[in-house]
Amino acid sequence: MLETALILAQVVDAETVEAAGPAFTGNLQLALAAFAIPLGIGLIGYKAVESVGRNPGAATPILVQSIIAMAFAEAIVFFGSFLGQLA
Repeated sequence: MLETALILAQVVDAETVEAAGPAFTGNLQLALAAFAIPLGIGLIGYKAVESVGRNPGAATPILVQSIIAMAFAEAIVFFGSFLGQLA
C-alpha cells in the first residue's frame, strides 16, 4: 500500500506503471469501486424517497427493493477487492 502511494506521488510514466505491476492496477480498481459505491447508494436512496413521495401506498415494496439494490451496490467493493488481489 505504501509503495502505491509513493508511486502515485511521483510522475506516473509507462516505466513506473510496469514496475508497479499488479499492485498498481489492483489498488486502482479498489479505489474506483470504493468511490462509486456512495454515489450509487445515494442515487438509490434518492429515487426511493422520490417514488415513496409520489405513491405512499407502495412504501413497503419500494423499501425492500431499495435495500436489496443497496446491498448489491455494496457488494461491488468486495468484488473489486477480490479482483484487485488477483490482478
